[in-house]
This record gives sequence, C-alpha cells and structure tokens, in this order.
Amino acid sequence: MTAWFHSWRAAVRIARRDAWRSKGRSSLVLAMIALPILGVSALDLTLRSAEITPAQRMERTLGAADARFSDARTAGVAILQDPKGEQHTPAGDYDSPGKSWPDGPTDVTKTIPAGSTVLTDSTGSAKLTTRHGLLQAEVRELAAADPVARGIMRLQEGRFPEKKDEIAATTRFLESSGLSVGSTLTARDFDRTYVISGSYELPSDLTAQQVNALPGAFLAPYAKAVEKAGLPKPDVSTTYLVKKSGGFTWNTVQAINAKGVLVTSRAVALDPPADSEVPLYQKEGWANYDSGGATDAATLAAVATVVGLAMLEICLLAGPAFAVGARRSRRQLGLVGANGGARSHIRAIVLSGGLVIGVAAALVGTALALILTFALRPFLEDYMGQRFGGFTVKPLELLAIAALAVLTGLLSAIVPAVTASRQTVLVSLTGRRGVRRSNRVLPLIGFGAVLLGAAIALYGSVVSDQFVLVAGGSAIAELGVVALTPALVGLFGRASRWLPLSPRLALRDAVRNRGRTAPAVAAVLAAVAGTVAVSTYAASADAQSLAGYRASLPYGAVAALVTGESGRDVPEVRDAVQRTLPVDVRADVFRIVVGKPGCAPYDEREGCGLFEVVTPSANQCPLWVSTPDGSDPAEKYTKEQRRSLAKEVRCLPPDGNINVEGGLLVADAPLLKVLGIDDPGAAKALADGKLVSFHKPQVDRNGTVGIRLITDLEAADRAAEQNKPVPGEVKSFPAYQVPGSPDSYGLQSVLSPAAAKAAGLTTVPLGAFFSTDRMPSTEERQKLDAEIAKLGSKVELTVEEGWVDENRLVLLALTVFAGLVTIGAAGIATGLAQADAEADLKTLAAVGAPPRVRRTLSGFQCGVIAAMGVVLGSAAGVLPAVGLRLTEERQQLRSYQEALDSGWSGAGDAPPYVPIVVPWETLAALLVAVPLGAALLAALVTRSRGALARRAAH
Repeated sequence: MTAWFHSWRAAVRIARRDAWRSKGRSSLVLAMIALPILGVSALDLTLRSAEITPAQRMERTLGAADARFSDARTAGVAILQDPKGEQHTPAGDYDSPGKSWPDGPTDVTKTIPAGSTVLTDSTGSAKLTTRHGLLQAEVRELAAADPVARGIMRLQEGRFPEKKDEIAATTRFLESSGLSVGSTLTARDFDRTYVISGSYELPSDLTAQQVNALPGAFLAPYAKAVEKAGLPKPDVSTTYLVKKSGGFTWNTVQAINAKGVLVTSRAVALDPPADSEVPLYQKEGWANYDSGGATDAATLAAVATVVGLAMLEICLLAGPAFAVGARRSRRQLGLVGANGGARSHIRAIVLSGGLVIGVAAALVGTALALILTFALRPFLEDYMGQRFGGFTVKPLELLAIAALAVLTGLLSAIVPAVTASRQTVLVSLTGRRGVRRSNRVLPLIGFGAVLLGAAIALYGSVVSDQFVLVAGGSAIAELGVVALTPALVGLFGRASRWLPLSPRLALRDAVRNRGRTAPAVAAVLAAVAGTVAVSTYAASADAQSLAGYRASLPYGAVAALVTGESGRDVPEVRDAVQRTLPVDVRADVFRIVVGKPGCAPYDEREGCGLFEVVTPSANQCPLWVSTPDGSDPAEKYTKEQRRSLAKEVRCLPPDGNINVEGGLLVADAPLLKVLGIDDPGAAKALADGKLVSFHKPQVDRNGTVGIRLITDLEAADRAAEQNKPVPGEVKSFPAYQVPGSPDSYGLQSVLSPAAAKAAGLTTVPLGAFFSTDRMPSTEERQKLDAEIAKLGSKVELTVEEGWVDENRLVLLALTVFAGLVTIGAAGIATGLAQADAEADLKTLAAVGAPPRVRRTLSGFQCGVIAAMGVVLGSAAGVLPAVGLRLTEERQQLRSYQEALDSGWSGAGDAPPYVPIVVPWETLAALLVAVPLGAALLAALVTRSRGALARRAAH
C-alpha cells in the first residue's frame, strides 16, 4: 500500500512539472474541461439560489399574515383546494348534463374568524399618465406600511403611502414612465393628482408595472370617474390578509372551503398534509403533479445523455493533447523504464497528467462559477424577474460536477497512457515509433453497435413512434461509428495514390498513425453529426412550416385593432399607422356592440351583451349540433359517415387568422380592396346595404343572414345548458355570397356602416386595415410601436411579412460551432503529427525538398483530418434526423386519421405534410469551407523551417 502511494505521488509530481513546462498545451486542455464545468456549476448555483423556501414564498405572498382569503367565485358552494391554495374546484359533481356550474360572488368577510387582524388587498388597472404619454398599469390598494403586510413589497426609496393623495410605484414602472419619487401622477378620465412617495419592488415579480395606494384611495373614485365618462368600470379583485393566534391548520382551511372561500395558509404551506389527506387529489382528473417522478426521471435521463455526450466530445478532443505530451515525454518515460519502472508506473505518470489537469479544471471552473454567479447576481435576478432566496451553495452537487472534470481528465488520458506503456524502453530512448498492429476487435464492436443502433432507430421511427427509441438508437449508432473510426481512416488511405506529394504524405501519415488520428476524427465526427442532425431536422421543420403557413393578410398589409374603451383611441391609432407607414389604401372598420358602448368583445360585465351570426338549422354541421341529453352528436354516425361529413363545407371551420367577434366586420368597400378581393358585385352589394358573406353555411335559403343580439347572458347560458334556442332579437340582412373561394383570411362577413345604422345596430370604431406600397421597414415599425406606446392602448397590430425563417440563426450558429470544434480537433492532431513526424520532415529537407513543403504538409494534415471527420459526421448525422421526422409523420398521420374518424373540426383538410429536407448550404459549408479553412489556418501558423535540434545522446 505504501509503495503504491509513493509511486502515485511521484507520478503526480512528474505530471505536475510536465504540465507546468507545457503551459500552452496544459491551458488548452484545462480550458476545454473547465468551461463546461464553469457553465454547469454556474447553472446549478443560479437555479438553487433562485429556488425559494416555503417560508420565503409565504413571506412574499402573505407578509406577516397567517393566511390569505380569496373568493372562489362559486356563489358560496363548497370547494376543494390543494394545500398551496393554487388550485380549486367545486366539491360536488357539476359536470353532469343539466347541472349548472356554480358561479357568483361569496361574502368572504363572513368567514373570517372573530378577533382576527384583517388587511384588504385589492387590485385593478388604470391608464396612468407618464412623461411619454399613457401607460396601462396595475393599481394595488394595500396598507403596505402595516406590519401585517411587511415582506410583500420591498421598499427601495422614500416611503409607502400614508395619505390618500400619495402612491408608491415599482421601480420598473418608474423606469418605463420616466417619473421619479416626488413626481405627480394622474390617470386618464380622473381629475385627482397623486404624489409618488416612494418606490418598491415585488420580490417575485421584478417586471411588474404596479402602483400602490391606501385602501379606498384610488380604485373606487376612479371607477366612478370612468363610469361617468361612459366607460365600464375596471374589474377589481379583493383578497384578505388575515392574522390570528394559532394560524390556520389544514382542518381549519377545509372548514372554510365548505363556505366557498379559498385559503392560502402559512401553517399548511410549511407543513403540508399527505396527498391522501387532500380530497382534491382524490377527485377524478386532479392529482398532485408536483410529486410525480416520471418527469423527473425523463429529465435526469436527458441530462445524463447530454453530460455523457459532452464528456465524450471533451475526451476525444483532449485525448490527442495528452498523446502529444506523452510523445514529447517519451525519452523521460523511457528513462523511468530504464531505471526499473514498470509499465504500471508509465501508465500512472500519463494518467496523472489527466488527473492534474482534471483537478485544476475542477478548481478553476468551480471557483469561477462561484465568483461570477455572486458578482452577476443582480443581473441574473433582473433577467429571471425575481429576487433569489439567497446565495445557495450545494457542496455535494458542486463536488459531483467537479468530479466530472476529474473523471473527464482521467478518461482523456487512458488511451495515451496505455499506448505509452506498451512502448519498449529502447523505442522510447531512441525516439523510434515502432510498429503496432491495429485492434481488430474494436471495429467489430463498432460495426455491431452501428447495426444495433440503426435497427433500434428504425424500429422507433417505423413501428413504435417513440422518440426515445430513435434518439437512443441514433446515439448507439454514433458511438459505433466512433469505434469504427480507425478502420474507416484506413479506408480513406486507399485514395492517397491519386494525390500529389504533400496531401499524399499527409493522408498516409494519418493512416499509419491512427492512434492520434482516430480520436481527432471522432471528435470532429461527433460535433458534425450533432450539427447535421439538428440542421436536417430544422430544415425539414422549416419546409413543413412554409408549406402549412397561413398568411394573416395579403403581403405587406397591416391591421391595427383596438377593442377597449369603446374605441376612443382608434382615430389616433389609425393616424399613427398612416403617418409612419407607406400606406396605399386605408379601410376603417367598426364592430357591433350590444349594451353599453364601452363593452369589449365577449364582455360579461353588467350591462354588456354579445351578438352571433345565426347559422340556419339546415346548414348546421350534424357533427356539432347539440343534443337534448348532452351526448356527442357524432356518435350516431359511422366512421365512414363522419369522414364524409367532415369534408363538407358546413363542417369546415373558417380558414384564416382574422379573429373578430362573430367573424363579422362593419366596413365599406375599401376593406375588400385591402384584402385583395376583386369582386365588383361585392362592392355593389355593400353599397346597396347587403351583407357580403364569405361563409356559405350562414346564408339561409331565402338569401339572408341573421344576426342575433343577446342582451341577457345568464338566460343565454341557461338555454345553452338545456340545449334550447338562445333568446335574443334577430336582425336579418339580404346577403351577397361571394362566388368561388376567395381568400378572406378568416373573415366570414362584412356589413356596411350605413346598413348597420339603418338596422338599429350600435357600432363603435375597432381599427383599420391598410395596404402598403412596399413592406414597412424595421425603422418604420419601431417608430409606429413608439407612437402606439404613447397612447397606452392595447393594440393588436399585424404586419404581414410572409413566412419568416426563424431557424436561420440557429443553423448558422451550429455551423460555426462545428467549424470551431473541427478546427480545434484537427489542430491538436496536427500538432501531434508534427511532433511525431519531425524526423520525416528533416529527411525531406535533406533530400532537397523546398521549405514550403513543411507548411503545405502541415496544412494538408489538418485538412485531411477535418475532411475525414466532416464526411463521416455528415453521414452519421442524417440518421437521427430522418428517424425523428418519420416518427413525427406517423404520429401526425395517426392523429389525422383519428380526427377523420371522429369528425373533428378541420379534419377534412389535406393529410399532414412532413418532408425530409437536407440543408445543402450547411453541408456545403461543412464539407468544403471548414476543411479548407482548417488547412489554410494550419499552413499559415506553421513555420517553413524547423528549429535546429541537438543530437540526442544515446
């Protein structure tokens, strides 16, 4: 045991000195191992620090209170909730036909225990004035200075409001608004002025645009002012922070749930009950998904795969570097053998080189991760949008990551260590290379792995439809190709007879010395294979996306729609678009409003209704018609009948991206021109007061279209639940059905403002559609965004740019990555070749070879290695991409067939198109540009004349 310790101690000392003498090579290997360790350690530190404990989460949610009471909106009906208070559902069975889902407010204050300390916490929204215009922000009324609320908001400057005319604001709101502490603030349609008394932040939401006022100081008077202006008052939600002696246990929470109130309890969060004690988790369709282990297992498997492949790549890259060190130290290793050292001592010295570099990389990577994560913590918190719970260090996790660095260093040095130990003392001392037969077992193992992996991937893509099988089989096949690399390199050598002198020498040298060539080629192969696989998959996905792309508007057209506040900001939005963009035709559009003019589409607030375009019963799709018993109407048809019905016009959904209420817009003929609908009959129909229809099923046999005005939403809901006709006045309009199938981009009908007014319909401005002379530039888009931001309105802005390739930068980045890895691996192998072939170069110089031969030979050595790795990697990378695409095709075809059999909406469309596209541009860059660049770079950095060497003593 003592002898073993002393031998390894001496080996480590020798390896440390060698590493110090060869600083360049040691730094290169250390960087290759330390950089991944730095990244993984920093990621671990960031994620662990970002995790907050239950106690910290309760402090940010409850402050110093014991619980938060919220209205579950079930009209007092008992509910079931999870321990965190994030999920709930009515306790009874309300999914059965004929049963109405409980909906309505509950008086939460009646459920608060007597003697408790209570704070109200109300939130709403308002358009606040800023230095730049208007900004939609959240308004929160909470006595933030009260000790019960301490911890919910963190004061940054000034103080929290103490008077009714004071507010505090988040730092993000102050940054966006251009205001500061001490500035005054007002709201649109509100004549009160507030002074900003302080700034604060929400620890769990640093991006919040929020202001804080005392309870009753803003929301109630603001709602009255807004209603006075003819607009619906904003929604306000109120919860209650409750503090009482003893807190709220799980049993207490369940008792309060019986009254229809949701409770977030500090005591329950800190000591949650078992899943078996949570009634919500026992209900069908509900479960504690946080405790599921399947996702964690899949994540761990994916992480293990990525880490394994990364270690393999580093080992393949670092292995030749250790071989360079062993080759240059062969005389020293020979002296060790000459003085009685065994082969195990030689292996220990070379392995110690990997151990020393691995330990140094672990220390450097971990130390840099700690320093950078700590220094960059404010920037990381801003990027993640939340404050960390603390700077959390998990020593065992960091040690495990550091152990990977040590393991990688050792694995990288194994092959050079074994190779060095097999050389005789005489060969090491004389500098002869010796002759060693190639391993015949490894190629057989590699060939078997290729066959096995290909079979697994083929089974996964053609039979099983499992992505895991395709990915696993592809990984096995790629490892097999790596094992086959020495034999494949030998096959490349047969092409040397047709090459000129320098490339012939380079290729034959690479073949003769496969021990240093194969790892470099395998490293290039692995990087290029991953790049080609991802690039092929991305290019195929892009082709599928392009084939299925559905334009929102004609090319270059613009839509700007505003649905809030009765459209009073619409004129400014229209003018902003026309002022900043190259507009050709402008078409103003309006929408029908049922109830108050300020009602938004699908608004369910008091005084608001909605409308629907009536589809005649004869034109309704039989697969969608409601049945008296609530059953699925498609069940009474056979699969063949459902397939046939799904392809009928009445069962096809509107095809397009214009999503407006009822599929109807109120507009004049310019809208048709903007949408590219060249039909004089449609323009004349609008002028004559007719409704222009693009959806044939909505036109009845009399040639009219009905619009039902629904004023009583509760009665409409009851009628729908009972499968009865929805009550409401129906306005009928003569219709003009546009012939053929023009592309209306999802719009189903158009009604002129004059016809709507004549029928007694109330309309409000919605926005405008624009055609342009050319595609708006990026600068014009930015200017328009700035103009709209000043209005503070929520504008749905659409500029049709056609299909955009979102993966172009990804493909470019992958190509650059593969190129860098290729050049690095080839450069390392070239350095080893130069060290190994110094005698050959001297011989060439002695027989009269010009000095440039050294430079060209070095370039071709680097280029040959790069070319072999790129060719093999390109071939190996196509397999996983093709397998994944075939798997996707089978899955999408199966879904399509199921949709046809069930008669689902849109199932009558064409079958899915799943192409396989080879990214020829990426392959051309890899196959031509990368090897050529590697060869030129190696030639440029190589000296034409070798350094003078002294005669070695024998």
